[in-house]
Amino acid sequence: MDGASLQRGRRPGITVTNTERTLLEYLVDISENHSPLDFMLIADHIDKFFYGALLTLEVTLISLIVGGLMAIPLALARAYRQPWLNRPIWCFTYFFRGTPLLVQTYLVYYGLAQFDVVRESFLWDPVLSSPWWCALITFSLNTAAYTTEFLRGAIENTAKGEIEAAKACGMSTLKMMRRIILPSAFRRALPAYSNEVIFMLHSSVVLSTITLQDILGVGRWLNGRYYLAYEGFITAMLFYMALVFLISRAFRLWESHWLKHLRPRETVEA
Repeated sequence: MDGASLQRGRRPGITVTNTERTLLEYLVDISENHSPLDFMLIADHIDKFFYGALLTLEVTLISLIVGGLMAIPLALARAYRQPWLNRPIWCFTYFFRGTPLLVQTYLVYYGLAQFDVVRESFLWDPVLSSPWWCALITFSLNTAAYTTEFLRGAIENTAKGEIEAAKACGMSTLKMMRRIILPSAFRRALPAYSNEVIFMLHSSVVLSTITLQDILGVGRWLNGRYYLAYEGFITAMLFYMALVFLISRAFRLWESHWLKHLRPRETVEA
């Protein structure tokens, strides 16, 4: 194994036995000279991919929580056609659903910096000058727009019998909203929301375009540093596939718990 091979990310300072050294040299030789994928180089930098996955999940989950909380009152205002609110909320959802997330991120991260009033405001140093905060703001607004619309549809499709039964029990509008309408809408919107979560995870690749080292950003860094064609991208793809699998399984368990009452029941013969 020559000196050039040792410079391709091998970690110095690790004490190994002769047997381990022979096995390591054998694996390195296969990885660099015989395998179509340099898996040893990927293994040497796998910690960076885990850091990128942590950053990706951090921004995605926080934006989903913030956007979900924003979407509830917006969806209620849209579903009940509140005057002076319905049209502005519609314009908000149309803008964020009708334009690419990449453009929205660029407008917040690069566009706001063009205005002196923004750079001189108290929010510039702690928030608007940070790519992490700009990404969080944009992602939260984007997912809030999508969540507002499918939650609005779920609220509007609440069975009239449930509402009439709540009124017959003497529930106030607020109590009926809290105990009947919103829980029922959440259950029906859950399958659609799982797609929104996966969509936001995939859209998080935008983070790498504003200097944040997410999963794709680490893959691009690996390819650029070692002049590789696809090792970084394939590793990033596997990380995204693993995360999507975990998210899908989690929502499947969630749906089986929340939607259990909708399953057809077996009839018992007398």
